[in-house]
Amino acid sequence: MSTTTLPTSTPGTSAGALLHLVRTRQAETRGDLSRVTGLSRSSVASRLASLVDAGLLLEGEELASTGGRPAGGLQLNPDANVVLGVAVGRSRSQVGVFDLAGREVSGDTRDHEPGISPEKLMPDVVERLGTLLAGVTAPVAGIGMSLPGTVDPVRLTSVDAPVVRGWDGVPLEPWLRKVTDAPLHLDNDTSVLTRSELFGRVPAAQTMLVLKASTGLAMGLVADGRLVGAGRGHTGELGHTRVEAAGDLPCRCGATGCLETLAGGWALVARLQEQGVEARHIRDLVQLALDGEPQARRLLREAGRHIGEVLSVAANLLHPEAVIVGGDMGGAFDLFVAGLRESLYANGHPGATRALRFLPSTHGEAAGLHGCAALAIDAALAPEAVDARLRGRA
Repeated sequence: MSTTTLPTSTPGTSAGALLHLVRTRQAETRGDLSRVTGLSRSSVASRLASLVDAGLLLEGEELASTGGRPAGGLQLNPDANVVLGVAVGRSRSQVGVFDLAGREVSGDTRDHEPGISPEKLMPDVVERLGTLLAGVTAPVAGIGMSLPGTVDPVRLTSVDAPVVRGWDGVPLEPWLRKVTDAPLHLDNDTSVLTRSELFGRVPAAQTMLVLKASTGLAMGLVADGRLVGAGRGHTGELGHTRVEAAGDLPCRCGATGCLETLAGGWALVARLQEQGVEARHIRDLVQLALDGEPQARRLLREAGRHIGEVLSVAANLLHPEAVIVGGDMGGAFDLFVAGLRESLYANGHPGATRALRFLPSTHGEAAGLHGCAALAIDAALAPEAVDARLRGRA
């Protein structure tokens, strides 16, 4: 099982490796770099000079020194490039421009017809990205994109996306070539949500369950500060875990008895409609619950209970320090988590749940978009990518 995040240590002593140390705050001065890598001062200086010449590194104000000559502070130049983020969901798409520190420069979020085809949506995405890039002078270093379901991060296509029919096997890169020649990086929506909790900040915990509760249900895992399974194109299929309470209820995946039939957003909306309450999407149900609609509130809390029963198994096995709640159901965090906490505590071992915290996703509704940006930045600033960039300038 593969894991990735911004590592706590980085192999090698190349210029790209040194930039990684600075970027991840493992080193803030030339002296730090010498100590961490074992390189001589002259070797550090020559590598830093190449990074400064490429515009990737800034030498900041002098930092307090423990003695001798003051050490110059080092930092990544966040304005050296921009990256683009594209997060596509069943009924909403988000696009944005970000600097290399992961700060959003501009963004655009729009609802679209549920299950829209790529032939209809991608030209609109291209147009919106072009509008956002107007006036942006920094070169584009990469595009991070996410889709629901399983994706192929090598072929850059969807493989199995039940909520966005018609995307499987469709190449996405040709559309985005109309915006930039920068590389496209594709991942699953829950994976980028999880990545957003790790990027550019100290994570809430070293071991976390990251729940995406929306139209579908999925879970990302952070273990020892690392995103488990990154680069595989899919994450934990929480929603398609068979549960006894679901009996023979048919699931959209073709099976029966899946957790989603009880707690997935599509199933909750269908039940609400059966009770004569108008709602088209889980976002509508969440808003109704926030407005006090009793059936919507009951359904959300029950969904939390059902999901908590399944999560209790993961909690017993992994002993996470936190459960991060993302996705549309997270918009009614207190109500949804009340049910989640109730069943997780009831079914989990006390040793695994005693200190467990429940937290909303850091970036709220924009978590997926921020995760897409992080995906592109991590790829653009990987040591090997930086080294290749510097060789191209030689």
